[in-house]
Amino acid sequence: MIKRGVDISVSLIWLILLSLPFVLVAMAIKLESRGPIFFRQKRAGLDGQIFVIWKFRTMVDGAAKKGLGNKVVKGDARITRTGKLLRALSIDELPQIMNVLSGDMSLIGPRPTLVHQVEAYNSHQRRRLEVRPGITSWASVNGRNKRSWEDRIEMDIWYVDHLSIWLDIKILFRTLWVAFVTRDGVYADDGANDDFGGPKTEPGANN
Repeated sequence: MIKRGVDISVSLIWLILLSLPFVLVAMAIKLESRGPIFFRQKRAGLDGQIFVIWKFRTMVDGAAKKGLGNKVVKGDARITRTGKLLRALSIDELPQIMNVLSGDMSLIGPRPTLVHQVEAYNSHQRRRLEVRPGITSWASVNGRNKRSWEDRIEMDIWYVDHLSIWLDIKILFRTLWVAFVTRDGVYADDGANDDFGGPKTEPGANN
């Protein structure tokens, strides 16, 4: 209950403070490329329930039908110039504040993954679905895409087992450090962010 209360109060404050920056980001996206401002997609949340996630669009419209599909690489031609900056600072994830207010997500928790990725989990890996997914996570501040999917899932399960307000605060401050100072883990060491769960694709997975 405390965690949910913090989610609601902090999200409302962020929406007010970020209203003008959101407008500026929206203008930049529309001025550079054709397509919607927001990218929406089905993800698996608490207990595997499906919901629609909101992000700022960082790639050209219809990106999943071009190039590498669900796989994205550093320097990917499908990523717009504005999108590169948004990804580097994780600003593209901020519209998920609306998901937090609706109750589908939390500020802190395992990152919500694609439905077909969840379908590839074993029974142990499904434990990461025991809490609401978050805008940022323990895995996000501990290597992010530099770590294998298996490592990230294990870190998410560790978070589930050690859930506390103090851990959430620690993750929040480390997120600010990673996003604005180190920018660590935006891409894997080889420059390619693989798709967990096999070759099956879903529209716009990496927008």
